[in-house]
Amino acid sequence: MERTVFFAHGRESGPWGAKILALAEAARERDFMVESPDYSDLMNPDERVERLVALCTGLGRPPVLVGSSMGAYVSIVASAAIRPVALFLMAPAVYIPGYREEEPVPFAGKTVIVHGWDDDIIPPSHVFRFARINRTQLHLVADGHRLENQIPFLVREFGMLLDDIRRHG
Repeated sequence: MERTVFFAHGRESGPWGAKILALAEAARERDFMVESPDYSDLMNPDERVERLVALCTGLGRPPVLVGSSMGAYVSIVASAAIRPVALFLMAPAVYIPGYREEEPVPFAGKTVIVHGWDDDIIPPSHVFRFARINRTQLHLVADGHRLENQIPFLVREFGMLLDDIRRHG
């Protein structure tokens, strides 16, 4: 039975932006199924969490959750119910005032974060704290919030994560 990768896009992006297209191709090359739901009708991150949990209900194997910005927050919070094999988080919106989960905790076999040094939306200090508390892998790169100049790096890191999942279940 194949594993599925579920993407969760950010608040102001869509389900098939440049990063998701590139990462989806890397997943398909490794025989993962790909789902990228459209959350643009929901501005509330907790409603997005509910949608993601519902979409993952009844899967045969734990999925891989991938999120960008608000979508990373959604993936982290949903991981408590879904228990994915891995989380791949890009510029995660953690420790954001007004979000229901003020101290989100990842529930996954492995968590990898990529964040830009020059992110002007999610301060790198938020991500340092999150990574330190949760003992996750963290890659800091020379880019801003969208990580648009780091797509080859994102694809390489994501590919290594998927290869590890394929090798070790």
